[in-house]
Amino acid sequence: MSAAASTREDFFESTSLGIELGSTRIKACLIGPDHVPIASGSHDWENRLVDGVWTYALEDVWTGLQSAVVALLADVQRQYGVRPTTFGALGVSAMMHGYLAFDEDGELLVPFRTWRNTSTGRAAGELTDLLGHNIPLRWSIAHLYQAILDDEPHVPDVRFVTTLAGYVHWRLTGRRVLGVGDASGMFPIDHETRSYDKAMLGAVDGLIGAHRPGLTVEALLPQVLSAGEDAGRLTEEGTALLDPSGTLRPGIPLCPPEGDAGTGMVATNSVTPRTGNVSAGTSIFAMVVLERPLTQVHHELDVVTTPAGDPVAMVHCNNGASEIDAWAGLFREFALRSGHTASSDEVFGTLFRAALEGEADGGGLVAYNYLAGEPVTGLEAGRPLVVRTPGSSLRLPTFMRATIYSAFATLSLGMRVLAAEGVSLDTMFAHGGVFRTEGVAQRFLAAALDAPVAVGRTAGEGGAWGIAVLAAYLGAAVEQDLGAYLSDRVFAGADLEVVEPDTADVAGFAAYLERFEAGLAIERAAIAAL
Repeated sequence: MSAAASTREDFFESTSLGIELGSTRIKACLIGPDHVPIASGSHDWENRLVDGVWTYALEDVWTGLQSAVVALLADVQRQYGVRPTTFGALGVSAMMHGYLAFDEDGELLVPFRTWRNTSTGRAAGELTDLLGHNIPLRWSIAHLYQAILDDEPHVPDVRFVTTLAGYVHWRLTGRRVLGVGDASGMFPIDHETRSYDKAMLGAVDGLIGAHRPGLTVEALLPQVLSAGEDAGRLTEEGTALLDPSGTLRPGIPLCPPEGDAGTGMVATNSVTPRTGNVSAGTSIFAMVVLERPLTQVHHELDVVTTPAGDPVAMVHCNNGASEIDAWAGLFREFALRSGHTASSDEVFGTLFRAALEGEADGGGLVAYNYLAGEPVTGLEAGRPLVVRTPGSSLRLPTFMRATIYSAFATLSLGMRVLAAEGVSLDTMFAHGGVFRTEGVAQRFLAAALDAPVAVGRTAGEGGAWGIAVLAAYLGAAVEQDLGAYLSDRVFAGADLEVVEPDTADVAGFAAYLERFEAGLAIERAAIAAL
């Protein structure tokens, strides 16, 4: 190897690789020591509805991961003329919640049940009543208890339950651990110990004992770690899974695996009280770091944590931008059939900019983006709909404004509950691909929340960048807490675009939301009829 190539190879020992398994894309993001992205790779995938269960096949997990990593390594070689064999640190993030259950030999017992499944109503209700703590349908403990209530044949063989990020990390390192933010979507966390709440564990063991005597929940869950703690190193087996080409070497240190909510908080510098963020993808959720505990239990709000273990109120909506993607695909197909080639980015940009010309209240149109059930509005299934009256305005700008509004409508209903609790925040930060077209979704979200919304230059990088930053934090955790690290080293002088809510947009969205809420009866009828 030449001296120049050797120097470049040494440089990569100061980089950090973040990998996030999102709902529609697996992305790898490599950052330099200044936390700026220097290379990336991605792989598209999609969940499947199999026998009534939303799932991903585990073989698709590894095929997708390998594809994203190979693309990243190729990107590095194209830019820098060297194929790195190591990185300074590595982190894995993925969609939170759900149910991955394994037996004593590490074999998957039932297909992965994702956060999108809403079949855990009885379990979630009983657990919420027992604990005085909202246990949403998608939480791992709700899935486990529902399987016990349903006397599923696999239950006696369960020895380990984890999330998607926890599963991938386990296979890469051999360690059954989980970052506290991701763990807080499996089982409630004690914010003093920053681990599972012991009293609640005892209560749930008692409840489960009536069905499965001797079963201990804590024994099934991964060990909880906070940001900056040692979470193991890449093993030879893990290296082969990640990069079958043999380029990478084992031994790379890993940070605790985190959920997409935690990496979203990091990616938007929203880990201290009075900060919050919105992450928009297949689902959409808002996170607000709390100054004090909530006064009561609300089914619309989860209480989870930051990657450092501080309490956060979460408004999670199962349905986000997927219906926007579907309509954009339809319009792109029309353009192609008309003899006009257009990239996906061009189609999205055209449609989003058109929405700025639409009536502020959606012109009488109401769109429902419900592909799946929506717990916030009490719906067990979804039926995407566009509803209008004969006198409504069916123009492209109005249609697109109503369609983009639909992605924020349910979130806005949940945020009302948080506002009634007296929770305040200074600015809401936003990230996700829907914000890539400048000045559109950001403006509409500001109207939906009636609060300033900030978007940074890493908004499109999302959680893959956030977990890369958490990997980089491994080397600094002994010196600074996470909030100080982000403010002083990562976001110091960050270029943020802040949009204040426009008065006309706020009034228009409020009128739209009133129709949206009233029209939920139509959505319920569609679910019953179709």
